[in-house]
Amino acid sequence: MAIKRSTKTNKKKQSKPTTGSVLTRKILPWVLKGILAFFVMTILWVIVLRFINPPITYLMLQRGFERKEAGKDWKIERSWLSYEDMSDNLKRAALAGEDAHFMTHNGFDTDAIKKAFEKNQEGKKLRGGSTISQQTAKNVFLWPERSWLRKGLETYFTGLIELFWSKKRILEVYLNVIEMGQGVYGAEAASQYYFHKSGKSLTKKEAALIIAILPSPQKWDARRPSAYINRRANSIVRYLNYYKIPE
Repeated sequence: MAIKRSTKTNKKKQSKPTTGSVLTRKILPWVLKGILAFFVMTILWVIVLRFINPPITYLMLQRGFERKEAGKDWKIERSWLSYEDMSDNLKRAALAGEDAHFMTHNGFDTDAIKKAFEKNQEGKKLRGGSTISQQTAKNVFLWPERSWLRKGLETYFTGLIELFWSKKRILEVYLNVIEMGQGVYGAEAASQYYFHKSGKSLTKKEAALIIAILPSPQKWDARRPSAYINRRANSIVRYLNYYKIPE
């Protein structure tokens, strides 16, 4: 006859969840949803601007408010010029003066960044190693102030436009939104402002002068170039025909 034994089961006390773990379980899904939403929205934003021209940038607005605070008129001069209508001289000048490896890099020119870092370490004044792609990402999608957050987002958006846009589109947007003078943005507005002509018909020297002032368009003037700007423009003209541009 089988004897039925009674077994005692030791019930372990289940530890109560801590406040921290409860908060983590509640907040974490929302954090993950927020991150996912950020990626989806930014990717869609980039894709939309592949086909639609950016209406305005943060820098344009900031400069406009700065002018008002200084007692000047509100000034945002810009007029979109399609890539096909844009002077090839200006396209080549942009590559010669701003981004020699534009056609071959994936958004970042490591050699230029390294050289800029070395020169800055030596205390020499030199423009940063940002590519046209990086400058486009910064101008179209981000605010102007420098910070590690903005630099990180600039890297992110640079990767996105290199992925979803063509080189032709990147150069077109760049030459239409970049600051080219006090309240002057883009190739067409700059051409009219400095030389009283359309951006379709810029000469090599005129295109080179516009690109030469880009490091400091608030300070320099393509109509009255300093000796330094003239030297820089002449250097751009000298190498202009060596650069292949997007077709």
